[in-house]
Amino acid sequence: MPAVTTSSPTTTTGPVPLRRNRSFVLLWVGEGVSVLGAMTTTVVVPLLAVTEFGAGAGWMGLLTAAAWLPWLVVGLPAGAWVDRLDPRRVMVVADLVAAAAVGSVPVAFLLGVLGLPHLLAAALAGGACSVFFRTAYAAFVPRVVREDDLDAANGRLYGTESAMQVAGPGVGGLLVQLVGAAVAVVADVVSFLVSAACLWRIDPRTLRPAPERPERGRLRDEIADGVRIVRRDPFLRFFSLQGAASNFALTGYGALLVLFLVRDLDVRPATVGLLVSAGSVGGLLGAAVASPLAHRVGTARAMRWLQVLGGPTALLVPLAGPGPAVALVPVGVALVGVGVVGANVVRSAFRQRYTPPHLLGRTTSASSVLNFGTMPLAGLVAGWLGTALGVQPTILVMTALHAVVSLAPYVGPYRRGRDLPPGRLDAA
Repeated sequence: MPAVTTSSPTTTTGPVPLRRNRSFVLLWVGEGVSVLGAMTTTVVVPLLAVTEFGAGAGWMGLLTAAAWLPWLVVGLPAGAWVDRLDPRRVMVVADLVAAAAVGSVPVAFLLGVLGLPHLLAAALAGGACSVFFRTAYAAFVPRVVREDDLDAANGRLYGTESAMQVAGPGVGGLLVQLVGAAVAVVADVVSFLVSAACLWRIDPRTLRPAPERPERGRLRDEIADGVRIVRRDPFLRFFSLQGAASNFALTGYGALLVLFLVRDLDVRPATVGLLVSAGSVGGLLGAAVASPLAHRVGTARAMRWLQVLGGPTALLVPLAGPGPAVALVPVGVALVGVGVVGANVVRSAFRQRYTPPHLLGRTTSASSVLNFGTMPLAGLVAGWLGTALGVQPTILVMTALHAVVSLAPYVGPYRRGRDLPPGRLDAA
């Protein structure tokens, strides 16, 4: 590898091996802190809605729907915009706007004007920022690391996300006990600011060159290109449709989980955080084993095994009860985490290699509109079913659906064989 040149501020050096890649470390740290803040909020905001404003299943469903609705509204154009812009700058702006939106919650609380509609608006604004951040993130990672390092980099990123998912809910529950739910939201604001600072400090000279882009056309045509590619390619299409069904089920039961723990199982706020944290250990384990498993048994086999592991085990959650039986919640969520996060690590590295770089933004957004577009509907359906049937029966329905969807790889395009395709898709 040629020596790094520092004589000219415009010299591009490109990514170095992962162990010496400062830009990756900054991305890694910023993302880890951001996920920690976001995971505290996944416990803090539902607890705030339930304990301060007496929210029931309907409102809990609406709050979940609001966070994911922007994927349906701006998901497709976001991908085309990201392909036109510097993804790092898009992520920084998204972090700063999200910090302002979430920061309005404790300010409104201190002024005595906070209510459920305000929480709904904050969730909607935060969700819109997430659309742009996650779309840009998918396009940015392959520029930060060498192609040979993608598996290891995704493993570390997903592993850290899972570790923060372990810590975040526990931290959130503890903060609620110490300072109250509204003030505890400040932790998320700080995490967005740290993420923005880390991204801003990444030196553009250490990145892989931006992909050559065809002559810019109409935004509508570029959006259509992303949709066409995902629709025609059997692997991208399958991942999108399966992800949409799985996310519907997982979001449906997740929308009611805190309510189930607090009202049905009589769990205290601090313990709610600990239970969800214990369940998230599975995601950390899944991220750790995914890359070694894929290398040992093959990427296609690893995907099949992981998704089956993370499916039927979700049924342990609605079987939980008060007392010792509450332990079924973290056990079930942990096993789901192993399968879901592990499969995401393998899938992400595959997509980043398989998709031409100049199409990553728009194909990611086209897939994400399907993947995440079912989630606001899941929140609304879960809220309606939770009111009509009860919280526990609704969680049973949603986890059963997830269990069925987890078997889809055995009828999909990688139902046989050792590995997913090694080359790039033909986008012609």
